[in-house]
Amino acid sequence: MKHFNTAGPIIPEDHYNIPALSRWDMDEIEALIAERQYFVLHAPRQTGKTSCLLALMDRLNTEGNYTALYVNIEPAQAARENVEAGMRTIIDAIAENAKHYLDDQRVGVWVHQILREFNPYSALQNLLARWSRENPRPIVLLLDEVDTLIGYTLISVLRQLRAGYTDRPAAYPQTVLLCGVRDVRDYRIHTAGGEIITGGSAFNIKSDSLRLGNFHHEDVVTLYGQHTQKTGQAFEDGVFDYVFEQTNGQPWLVNALGREACFKDQSTRDRACPITMEIMMEARERLIERRDTHLDQLVHHLRESRVHKVISELLGGDIEPGTTPPGEDDQLYVRDLGLIRTRPQTEIANPIYREIIPRALTWTIQTRIPQETAWYIKENGSLDIPRLLNGFQQFFRENSEVWLDGFHYIEAGPQLLMQSFLQRIVNGGGRIEREYGLGRKRTDLLIQWPLDKTLGFYGPVQRVVIELKIQHKSLEATMNDGLIQTTDYMDRVGADEGYLLIFNRARNTPWEDKIFVKEERHGKHRVGIFGV
Repeated sequence: MKHFNTAGPIIPEDHYNIPALSRWDMDEIEALIAERQYFVLHAPRQTGKTSCLLALMDRLNTEGNYTALYVNIEPAQAARENVEAGMRTIIDAIAENAKHYLDDQRVGVWVHQILREFNPYSALQNLLARWSRENPRPIVLLLDEVDTLIGYTLISVLRQLRAGYTDRPAAYPQTVLLCGVRDVRDYRIHTAGGEIITGGSAFNIKSDSLRLGNFHHEDVVTLYGQHTQKTGQAFEDGVFDYVFEQTNGQPWLVNALGREACFKDQSTRDRACPITMEIMMEARERLIERRDTHLDQLVHHLRESRVHKVISELLGGDIEPGTTPPGEDDQLYVRDLGLIRTRPQTEIANPIYREIIPRALTWTIQTRIPQETAWYIKENGSLDIPRLLNGFQQFFRENSEVWLDGFHYIEAGPQLLMQSFLQRIVNGGGRIEREYGLGRKRTDLLIQWPLDKTLGFYGPVQRVVIELKIQHKSLEATMNDGLIQTTDYMDRVGADEGYLLIFNRARNTPWEDKIFVKEERHGKHRVGIFGV
């Protein structure tokens, strides 16, 4: 039975899939190989890099013009700075894969001789040279997970590959493709002596850096269409658009949503049951709450200083006065990790990541906030938002100084604290959607709360907009801007209730002046304004 793949390379017989080699420009790849180039393929984790390399190896070997070999060298990461152990691991992997994929026993025989005759700083070069001289066809070597190597082991690999470059193709591989999350230019190699060597200087023979992109909209339609063809289970109109919008085509997310909606949900295992928009929205929420390994790996990066510089600005909605914007290298690094996209503007890579990041940063605090959903539910089942915001005003006054000091992302501390407070309440049965980003100068929150617990989101739903703003200008100017932005967002999402929450971070302003409640009309809407 075929299924959506969320772990490991694609196996076409087992997985719904987009043909790997259709996802990049094969004319360009073939030209680079014909030109005897050494180049880089990079992309965030679980986007299909390994599947592409394995498919390329199979194609080149089938065509018969080259001998292509795929090798994952990540096991050598455990050697860290021990070049001898790292190089032995890499050479053994080459020999084992030559035996497995090519049925070539010679490389394994040569390994023992080379390790006796040569030191670890030249053993890889000599193995590749001997194999190239004795092989009847030019060699194309596909090295995966190169950027997982550490320190001198990584330096030695790059420099040995560079050392034999001029001998290609008769006495060295015609083409070497280095694959990883990051481009080689972004490798920061810290030596034991404190020296920092960049990958670009250690591997200055690189001709091109190729980046494997996300799925296109038509890829999502094709992938999910394979499930319909195999099982007869249909997808409701709008589901494909929703999946693409929520994932921006990120391959793991697209597959994970498909798996969650079609295989993990017991109600949809009856293939006569179509996958509705609501089923897919529930699958998205479960995916976010469960935070599988792919998502957890991204969250782990949030504590890195280079990532913090970029993400904190996006969470806060603007560059804080007096702070230095992140450099180009930091922004490219965070993009390579897959956390952001830089076109058409710099923003979190997709709505699912945009939802996960603030939740992950505030999860511990959220679990410790002494608030209960039942306190804010009215007799008709709706949320009493004014009462909730009054509760937050008091909570913020009593706790903000202590709680904000504990935030790693203190620049966006007030917005994050409000979101953790709100998540604590809404987790009792509703959903929150968030919009934030550089230059927005605000965070927009959309609360969706089912009014009929039996029907859930299939019945009537309370839709509330809460906009969060930091007061940088006068209160009047901040309110005027906020009213326009809040009502625009209300119109866009079809909300009947709207509230504007203004944070005054001036330390010399007394709480009595910071905290207020008022109501203003803008256009057809009335907006509650709460000062904090």
